[in-house]
Amino acid sequence: MHISWSDTLDDIDWAELEALYRAAPLGNKSADHLRTVFTNSRYRWFARDAAGRLLAAGRALADGADCAYLCDIAVLPGQQGTGLGREVVTRLLADARQHQKIILYSVPGKEGFYRRFGFLRLLTAMAIFEDREAAIRRGHLGEA
Repeated sequence: MHISWSDTLDDIDWAELEALYRAAPLGNKSADHLRTVFTNSRYRWFARDAAGRLLAAGRALADGADCAYLCDIAVLPGQQGTGLGREVVTRLLADARQHQKIILYSVPGKEGFYRRFGFLRLLTAMAIFEDREAAIRRGHLGEA
């Protein structure tokens, strides 16, 4: 299968990206929300098939020197296990390589995927989520 890669926002159909995140599943992120977060991300990658269908996407927030945060790595379910997710992460890591630390938080159960890239558990990480109880139920947060 021919895959084309792009890091530009010029041709993004935000409704299609919203559908990708729902299908992946990475939650219900609206097209407007995704437009905001992808526009404000220093790095981003999109994979499309020969027909132009969006298959995978990911982004990274970064400050240019100290810290980069990989987030929102999404692959259509029918394409998971084909190497697309690995390629999105590889591209984002290459973009962020000059940073002193690169972090991410994983969907529970997917930590092993990221260990293959050299990620280790961050023992001192803490977070505040808008919906704390839902984050605890999903396994993103532990009890205080």
